[in-house]
Amino acid sequence: MDKRWTVKKYQPSVEQRLQQAIHLHPLLCRLLVQRGITRAEDVKHFFHPSLQDLHDPWLMKDMGKAISRIEEAFFKGEKILVYGDYDVDGTTAVATVFSFLSTLYKQIEFYVPHRYREGYGISQQGIEYARDNDFNLVIALDCGIKSASLIAEAKTYNIDFIICDHHLPDDVLPPAVAILNPKQHDCPYPYKELSGCGIGFKLICALAQKRGIAMETVYPYLDLVATSIAADIVPMSGENRIMTYYGLEQVNAHPNPGIKALIELSKLKEKLTTSNLVFVIAPRVNAAGRMDDARKAVQLFLEKDLDTAIQYAQKLTEDNSGRKEIDLTITNEAIDIIKNDHAGLEKKTTVLFQPHWHKGVVGIVASRLIDKHYYRPTVILTQSNDKVAGSARSVMGFNVYEAIHQCRDLLENYGGHFYAAGMTMKPENVEAFKEKFELIVANTIGPDMLTPQIIIDTEIHLNDITPAFFKKLKQFEPLGPDNLRPVFVAKNVVDTGYSRIVKDEHLKLSVKQDNSNIFSGIGFFMKDKYAIISNQQPFDIAFTVDENEWNGTVSLQLKVVDIRPHQAS
Repeated sequence: MDKRWTVKKYQPSVEQRLQQAIHLHPLLCRLLVQRGITRAEDVKHFFHPSLQDLHDPWLMKDMGKAISRIEEAFFKGEKILVYGDYDVDGTTAVATVFSFLSTLYKQIEFYVPHRYREGYGISQQGIEYARDNDFNLVIALDCGIKSASLIAEAKTYNIDFIICDHHLPDDVLPPAVAILNPKQHDCPYPYKELSGCGIGFKLICALAQKRGIAMETVYPYLDLVATSIAADIVPMSGENRIMTYYGLEQVNAHPNPGIKALIELSKLKEKLTTSNLVFVIAPRVNAAGRMDDARKAVQLFLEKDLDTAIQYAQKLTEDNSGRKEIDLTITNEAIDIIKNDHAGLEKKTTVLFQPHWHKGVVGIVASRLIDKHYYRPTVILTQSNDKVAGSARSVMGFNVYEAIHQCRDLLENYGGHFYAAGMTMKPENVEAFKEKFELIVANTIGPDMLTPQIIIDTEIHLNDITPAFFKKLKQFEPLGPDNLRPVFVAKNVVDTGYSRIVKDEHLKLSVKQDNSNIFSGIGFFMKDKYAIISNQQPFDIAFTVDENEWNGTVSLQLKVVDIRPHQAS
């Protein structure tokens, strides 16, 4: 699939002033400026984040009410239920808050809804469980802001709610005793992009302060917070970057036994980064809720004994293996359906429904179809009891949540973000939904949005890629949205004659540029680009810089994002 390359705009005068102030490589200064870092003092905070720069948790609207209600529950001996979603953000949030509260109070349990029996967020079954087991206070994490009617029902049973959620609130808020959500329009909290676990962390920070407990007691939970931030794809800026920075230090030095067990089973030997959290740790945690019951993910994070944690981690690893097999099968089935639907190939959307598809992987399948095959807003639907449920994923720049919102008359329930959403509907509405969703997207999506885009930070000459340059580049970690791994372009590059296809599908590069050193590179699943580099003509490559270890020798390597014939500027 062809891609369009877009190079970020430069600010030469700002870059020059910064370079004069900090004496760093000009291209590194360019990368910093692109991330909004324009002053020497900003650079210091970026490369050396400080926990002292975290905001006061008491700035969050309703924090005082939340802490007072928890203290009241302690004083009265009430039962507290810590309730959270079944994904990584939800399970890490439950583990964080439950674990800390358990050091202070014993009448406490946790609850994670079952993806298939209950669905996302606060469930009717969850409310009934709290009622039937005499819980007086529910602390809802990574959910609850959309559950006004259910929380109102809970109130009739004398069950109070504290909501810790980071999703956009509706106009009508649930009747909770406290709502901790910086995205409330009247919340003065300075940073708006916390994960659900991040808000739970702020709650325990405030409680620790109220009780005179040192923050050093709370900071070890940052490994769970960092895992939630990386997995939930929230911006890697401000407080999120600070907490992830120190959370990764915790992961690499003294991790939660559950995280340590996942690391051991994953056979990760190198120092862990956000990439490892996203692509190795998070899928195993998510697999618990996708394939079975997410409670065991919470139990993994709560376990103190490493041997027992490894047993839980093994179950999650087995779930993840099963998830891989199922999503590959469904993806292949989906591709066959699209190929055989000639009219569908001309559409601006993909909406597919098969009642036998596994509900736990439909979001993954939607993402795979977009990333590898059909680049357009995609919805994958399956049967869920007497309803049809599904997940939507989008392409860069298109708000799929808004498109789903415009189809709300056909839906039973829906929710989500700019790039991802979920929904349920009656089976008889599926065809009408397909038509309406296609019409809405076709009328609002820009033509450029239907071509994958590679955002390039800057052009670079291969001679600029030195060990010293890469050492500083690594300090851009932790990486994530708003601070993505820098992508470079090198132009007028030539093959040395030693590039080749390896393992039938990957491209192993050996290239040089003018009088540069020879660089090796790897382009995964790029065998179709071999014709471009092997015809003795210059070409351009978009890439990130990485390290490669072979036989004990570590060298710099280009991790290729795309290749195209050389285009003169």
